[in-house]
Amino acid sequence: MIDRIGGRGDGIAESRGRPVYVPFTIAGETVRARLEGRRGDGQAASLVEITGPSAHRRSPPCPHFGTCGGCALQHVDEEIYRAWKCERVRDALDRCRLGDVPVAQVVSTPIGDRRRATLAARRIAAGLLIGFRERRRHRIVDLRECPVLRSDLAALLPGLRELLTQILEIGAGAEIRLAALDGGIDVTIVAQGNPDLAAREAVATFADSADLARIAWQDGKSPPEPVAERRACTVTFGEVSVAAPPGAFLQASTAGQAALTGLVLESVREGIGASPQLADLFAGLGTFTFPLAQHGRVHAVDSDGGALDALEAAARSGGLGAHVTVARRNLFRDPLSADELRRFDAVVFDPPRAGAAAQAAELAGSPVPMVVGVSCNPASFARDAATLVAGGYRLERVTPVDQFLWSEHVELVGVFRRR
Repeated sequence: MIDRIGGRGDGIAESRGRPVYVPFTIAGETVRARLEGRRGDGQAASLVEITGPSAHRRSPPCPHFGTCGGCALQHVDEEIYRAWKCERVRDALDRCRLGDVPVAQVVSTPIGDRRRATLAARRIAAGLLIGFRERRRHRIVDLRECPVLRSDLAALLPGLRELLTQILEIGAGAEIRLAALDGGIDVTIVAQGNPDLAAREAVATFADSADLARIAWQDGKSPPEPVAERRACTVTFGEVSVAAPPGAFLQASTAGQAALTGLVLESVREGIGASPQLADLFAGLGTFTFPLAQHGRVHAVDSDGGALDALEAAARSGGLGAHVTVARRNLFRDPLSADELRRFDAVVFDPPRAGAAAQAAELAGSPVPMVVGVSCNPASFARDAATLVAGGYRLERVTPVDQFLWSEHVELVGVFRRR
């Protein structure tokens, strides 16, 4: 008997006092499963047969579901799915003794709105594999369709398969980063070595035939080098157009960006007066900087010099040079101190999955009246939230945002005020 759906999307049963993790199952179902070895504090299992299906089970919309590691929950209906996403956030808060914080209903994003994705590719003797990795494995699922991706990104798969078959040697692999920008699709190929003349010509020809905005090549950790740039690669935040460097970070979907931005602006507008001083920490290209700049002066901080250069240039060209300042700083090692934070009326922070432990500690000791936290990881957010609460803040509410459809991931916005 499956008791619940766990944090990774697997059904969890109990056997001899230990959890058994059975993927693609739903709470209340009875199933036959094959034990496959230890997993954490319990045992992994594979699903053999559903002997008592749930009324909440539905047919997955993707033929790759069950093998592809991109999705974990296509087999559940909307009611169970949305409740589970909220429960992920509640569980994380509860583990940090914040279980009494109100969690709003999840903000959903539409199917087929994913504008950013990273695919794996490998040339084999029989041709080329390109797609996401299998669940819990490194093997590549040869993707033929994907209901999550924007249709223009999914339509690139046949052309990418042909291109990479030409330019990769048998046994070689690559990572393909796709992003849909305002001017078109941006592709970055990450592979070992630099392409020779024939490979560069093939890449440029593909850019023309696929009508890409840009295609770049990246060798290991070196910066991406554009091979062909056919149109301006920009993305709009608020009313400002920002030139995006190759491989720059974007929110995963257009609707997800709009939802997160709306929640941040709504929260900040509630708690500030006229002409506020605002800080946008882990600002990136300015996802929140430019919408916030419509309401006050914004100090944007990030460690990515390329992103900050693009942000600063966009502020100048958009007539916001007097409203936006920037600083390059590693906020993990060198967070803004409590004294430096003193001048701000509100602070927004949106760190990577690891969270912002050092910066949260400085915020906790600061007099900033309002803090808005944006996160792609409920666990690290809850840890940082507990630090802020211990420092005298009240976490008023948390709103989950689901822009990684059918996956275990959930983003959120949390609003803190000084008591």
